[in-house]
Amino acid sequence: MSERTLIKQVAIISGGLGDIGRAIALELARRGADIAVGDVRSDDDAAATLRLLRELGVRARYDRVDVSDAAAVAQWIANVETELGPPTLIIPNAARVTIAGSQAITPEEWSKELRINLDGAFHLAQAATKRLVELNRPGRVVFVGSWAAHAPHPNIVAYCAAKAGLRMLCKCMALELAKHQILVNEVAPGYVDAGLSAQLWARNPGSREKAAERVPTGNLIDAAEVARQVAHLCEPDNRHMTGSVLLMDGGLSLVTPANR
Repeated sequence: MSERTLIKQVAIISGGLGDIGRAIALELARRGADIAVGDVRSDDDAAATLRLLRELGVRARYDRVDVSDAAAVAQWIANVETELGPPTLIIPNAARVTIAGSQAITPEEWSKELRINLDGAFHLAQAATKRLVELNRPGRVVFVGSWAAHAPHPNIVAYCAAKAGLRMLCKCMALELAKHQILVNEVAPGYVDAGLSAQLWARNPGSREKAAERVPTGNLIDAAEVARQVAHLCEPDNRHMTGSVLLMDGGLSLVTPANR
């Protein structure tokens, strides 16, 4: 088990029932943080995750919340504070992906994806950090971004645009909140063998293997590896990293069309 360095911290994680969100929740719980998980799935779907979290000796709660609804997010944060305390580790993770290029994606698909991937991340980060500023409490925000924020993917145009916006949001919030001792960073994975990527690969036999071949290291990322990097940025001895992108893509960003 990881050293329990996050005791007395409260982590709030959107998209917390997905593969990556669940892994983050469990990793932070192993380090001693109490956990607030949010997602759009039913309470029954959350039961197993809550059981695992409580078995690690921490308090945990689940809220069904649509992160694209700012009022719902604000109420979620208030409910968490009432039971667990104000969230000090803020992890905007909820996301969706539409497989479509700029000529095929519909206005409705475009809008929905940006509302969840970008607006939802903003609503959680804004509301939770506002409360920390009011309480004069330090904290950490770790956005779960993507290497797609800087590498064009013509078939997931809305996802790329949302993640690019998320990266600049991270930097702007980092600059604004530094004086309040709230550090804001992004973890940017490459090909993760879980979550949205795994769902896409499952629909296309052989695509997982082809993806691994494109990675210079030859390795896909598992959800637990992403979780450990998120936890690293939440650690109290991380006192200076803010506005940074922790890129973990196995060298994908180094591969250009000329040398691919």
